Amino acid sequence: MLKTFFPSVFSLSTYDVIVIDNASTDSSVDFLEKNYPQLRIIRLAENFGYAGGYNWGLEQLKGQFEYYILLNSDVEVTAGWDFDLISWIRKNPEYSAIQPKILSWQDKNKFDYAGAGGGFLDSLGYPYCRGRIWDTIETDLGQYDDAIQVDWASGACFVVNANHFHHLGGFDAHFFAHMEEIDLCWRMRRSGWKIGYQGKVSVFHLGGATLDRSSPRKLHLNIRNSLYMLYKLESPAKFLLIFLFKALLETAATLSYILGGKKYLAKAIVSGYLDFIKNRGLIEKFNPDKSATTLIPTQSKVKFVFWNYKIFGRKIYSEL
Repeated sequence: MLKTFFPSVFSLSTYDVIVIDNASTDSSVDFLEKNYPQLRIIRLAENFGYAGGYNWGLEQLKGQFEYYILLNSDVEVTAGWDFDLISWIRKNPEYSAIQPKILSWQDKNKFDYAGAGGGFLDSLGYPYCRGRIWDTIETDLGQYDDAIQVDWASGACFVVNANHFHHLGGFDAHFFAHMEEIDLCWRMRRSGWKIGYQGKVSVFHLGGATLDRSSPRKLHLNIRNSLYMLYKLESPAKFLLIFLFKALLETAATLSYILGGKKYLAKAIVSGYLDFIKNRGLIEKFNPDKSATTLIPTQSKVKFVFWNYKIFGRKIYSEL
């Protein structure tokens, strides 16, 4: 990943580039030290995942920067990408985080799965994007070249206000990986800050470099972490209703996987629920500061994206 993608990041970035090494066991650090001797590398003692890795790494940078741009190792950037993002958020200080347009590295005319043209959440906590709903990916025709308010910014590439990040305790390390950026953005909105998308800036994301989208481990984490997020951010009564509704839908998905000969994915759903039930006591309910403004409301167009997609066949954002 580094050999393919890091050269564009290093050569096309205006601001400081810092690599957090999550206790890699290959030759990643050797490659960086040999080819980029001036680069600052923060080495962690073990692999803390996406969430814990950033928390521990950024703790060492606390107080040094006004903003962080968090970037996956499988992203190719474009000229002026970081300068343009930082310029926009500085002009719009009510925003706590923003993401650029995220396109597919494999097919640069298509949107990427992670983040695409800006992320939203439906009433059950299911994420979807302009440019990508479930497994339907749109072609980039300039339809999302705007700047808008969204519900969440993709962890593949997003700017975050450093003070806000640390004030909220960063990512929830219990998530390890997947959906932790959605949880953080929801907490930011609960604290009165906005989340944005700037479509005039584009990056290209390989995706699946750590876990393939079809991986049972990824499905397990997404199921469990979605429940973690809803548990900590919704009222107990609303969470129970959502939990029961999601359980029905995901039981149906489990049966579908079994009938389709994909028992390993069915087991991932069940294990995600069992993991949540076993460890939910570790998750603290989120209570924003009393001085904070009210929740920035969701920008979602729909209550149930699953229903629109599966029942009504509305597979692209403009049809919702």
